[in-house]
Amino acid sequence: MKKKDGAQLWFMVWALGLAGQLCWNMENQWFNTFVYARIAKDPTIISWMVAISAAATTFSTFLFGCISDRIGKRKILISVGYILWGIFTIVFGLTQYLMPGSPGVVLTGVAAAVVAADAVMSFFGSMGNDIGFNAWINDHMNDNNRGQLGAALATQPVIGTIAGTVVGGMLVGADNQYMRLFLVMGGLVIALGVLSLFLAQDAPGLSPSVKGSFSHQFFSIFDVPAYLKHRELVWVNLTLTVYFIAFNVYFVHLGNYMIYYLGFSADMMGYIEGLGLAAAMLVTLPAIRLLNAGRAPLLTAVSVILNSVGLLLMGLLIRPDRVNPDSLWNPLLIAGVLLVGLGYILFLQTITVWSKQLYPEDARGQFEGIRILFFVLIPMVAAPLISNPIIKRSGEFVDENGFTAYLPTNTLFLVSGFLVLLTFIPLYFASQARKQAK
Repeated sequence: MKKKDGAQLWFMVWALGLAGQLCWNMENQWFNTFVYARIAKDPTIISWMVAISAAATTFSTFLFGCISDRIGKRKILISVGYILWGIFTIVFGLTQYLMPGSPGVVLTGVAAAVVAADAVMSFFGSMGNDIGFNAWINDHMNDNNRGQLGAALATQPVIGTIAGTVVGGMLVGADNQYMRLFLVMGGLVIALGVLSLFLAQDAPGLSPSVKGSFSHQFFSIFDVPAYLKHRELVWVNLTLTVYFIAFNVYFVHLGNYMIYYLGFSADMMGYIEGLGLAAAMLVTLPAIRLLNAGRAPLLTAVSVILNSVGLLLMGLLIRPDRVNPDSLWNPLLIAGVLLVGLGYILFLQTITVWSKQLYPEDARGQFEGIRILFFVLIPMVAAPLISNPIIKRSGEFVDENGFTAYLPTNTLFLVSGFLVLLTFIPLYFASQARKQAK
């Protein structure tokens, strides 16, 4: 590969990756605070958003994964997907204008519109990012850049979280200007989608993989006995699922926890999260060498421990009377965010590289769809079944308008801290399968 081509490739890796992560961060964090600020302080709406958007994401990955494999192209999915993703991000923000003027009145139709808009946005986001971009990355991955690409894919969600949280908080501001956030983020993703039409290139060795009719190839991915033959990948994906069930129990409620339970403003919340996560990013550098040396099981185990310790610290020691919402200096909270961030970054970096190197070369697009099943659908459907009753039981209160509302509290982090330790069960079997495959 020529140096010029290499530089162009890495520019698109980072530009498309970061733009995508900014948009996913906005959905995972700011969409939920948007619901509490503009619709109602009720986790049930968020639970429906999470579950329906996860289903839309998964269907999109299977559909476009099959299409991309058959046509032997990823670039067109990236470009079209990103442009539509950005457009429907802006459309999501427009749902706030469906709200009636009376305070506290929430119509079922408005909540349904919010859930539907989020699902459509997720559908096209998955087309552009989960399938188009991720399969494109996998096509370009080789023994020389595996660790570096793994580090990029692991740090991008964190940089996206930091930038999305800090900049998002500044855009929303103390006066809850959510439309400004959606216009800026949506516009950025649209611009990157247009840019990818000119700068992104499919991998030279990529070619169409047609296996019978479209329906035959589409449904072939649901051949469970054939999938189970990839024993190590099965256990790696189960490790991914268990970890992200715990992750989605607390993370989708983290913004509302800091704003409405601990009392931080949106921008101050962004600064505190950004400070802890920025420090956590340093773990990716030494992890590259260990990944290239095949130490994925060890790194995964360390990441789970770090994540659990951080969550338990937040659950046990952080209370509204133990933080200063007007100051950045909240050492216990920052320490908890740092440990959670360290574990999350290390886990994502490791599991991404570990799973991608196990994909069959002729079905990478479709196997990205399987990954989303374990990474998105199962965790995002299962997690609300855990978090919703916890929030309703531990965080019920009556708001200023006399309506019952619910806030995420420290209990959510205590439960998550123990849940994430269950990751060790499938991790053990994944490690054993790896040893047997050598």
